[in-house]
Formats: sequence, structure tokens, C-alpha cells
Amino acid sequence: MKGMIFAAGLGTRLRPLTDNCPKALVSVGGIPMLERVIKKMIAAGITEIVVNVHHFAEKIKAFLKDNDDFGILIHVSDESDLLLDTGGGILNAKKWLIGDEPFVVHNADILTDFNLEEMISAHQKNNADVTLLVDKRVTSRYLLFDSGKMVGWKNEKTGDIRSPWNLADRVDVVPLAFGGVHVISPNVFGFLEISPEKVFSITPFYISYCDRLNIQGFTPEGPYNWVDIGRLDSLERAESIVSAH
Repeated sequence: MKGMIFAAGLGTRLRPLTDNCPKALVSVGGIPMLERVIKKMIAAGITEIVVNVHHFAEKIKAFLKDNDDFGILIHVSDESDLLLDTGGGILNAKKWLIGDEPFVVHNADILTDFNLEEMISAHQKNNADVTLLVDKRVTSRYLLFDSGKMVGWKNEKTGDIRSPWNLADRVDVVPLAFGGVHVISPNVFGFLEISPEKVFSITPFYISYCDRLNIQGFTPEGPYNWVDIGRLDSLERAESIVSAH
């Protein structure tokens, strides 16, 4: 199975740590986040990974080389000249990700210990095109689900709702926070390629195509840790979680 790690972020909210270091190489418990995500993927049976790079790209390339690509096949999708955002980043990596199996996409700045194999299994069981890690965490923007299937998006601050459907009459719509981990079936590339833009975010894509794709939500059954280390305060929380284990 293949995977992709988003490691191209600028990490502006982590300054001054990211003034001379890419966000993906910021350490938690003395281990760079990129290494943590790579090893999480390997533990789930992933044997080939694409890492996209932009901010301090050469430092990430050197890190991978110094660690012998952690014993697996790792490709670098270099976005040094143009940061392609999440949707454009996935599409740009198609030549490595395309195949007969779904692939996993994981943000490098997400520290989480849920069972990735269970998510992959749920994706296959549901015959999903996309499966997204979601939960009831408080956030300002939610993905909307009805009977487990994504039906739209809501901005909690503005009240703005986006959906291919009129959701006014749906009584069972549940708002859930996205956790930065996806399982994607390769047929999705046929829809991604429709985009007229080279640079685009994956979330608006999911909103636009959730009536044509089976986009499922996955919430781990048992307790698990989840931290977006993209801010200094959440990085401190991640350190406390790691130190407690």
C-alpha cells in the first residue's frame, strides 16, 4: 500500500521554530514529526510513500537521505517553485500514488495514535472513494455527514453552509471536525483532474464532489490522542502527551 505525507507547509504559526526549520521536522519528544508519521504508516503496512516539500525542501530531502528513507521507498514531490496546496499536491503526486489499492494521506503536523489499519479496513468495507478521519472535536469549520456519508461543510462563525444538496430538510446531519488523515481510492484522480486550477485545496473539492463520490467519515472506536502541532500552544500539549507515555 502507498501513502502521501503533506510536508510542504510554511509553518508560520510555529515561528520562531520554523524560521530555520521546516514544520515537518519540528520535534515532539525529540522525534521529528515527519519521522513519527512515516513510522506510523510503515506500522500500518505502507511500503511506499510520497513526501511533498516546499519550505526548506532541501532539509527534508537531507533528513530522508540521512535516515536511508527509513528502509522503504520514498519519493519526494518537489513543490519548491510553487506550493500546490492539498488538492494540487495530491494530483501532482499521481504518478507515484496511482495503482490498484487505496492510498493514505496524512498531514505531517498531526500527532495521533489511532489505529490506521482500522481506518483502511473501514474504507474497504464501506466501498468508499474517500474516508476521512473525523470526530466531535470543537472547531470553527465542520464537515457535515448524514448516515456516515459526507454531505457538505459549515463555517460555524459565519453560518455559511456549502453542499450539493439542500440540507434544510435533513434532520440527521452531524457536524464533525476533520483530523487531517484521508484514505483515497485511485478512481478519485479522474475527478481531481477536472480541476482547471493547478493550485487548489482538497476540502472544497470534497464539498463539490460529495454527491458523486462516496466520502465516508471514520471515527476511532476507542480513546486516542490527536493534536495539530501547528501552533506553539498545541505543540506544548503534544509534548505533554508524549512525555506521559
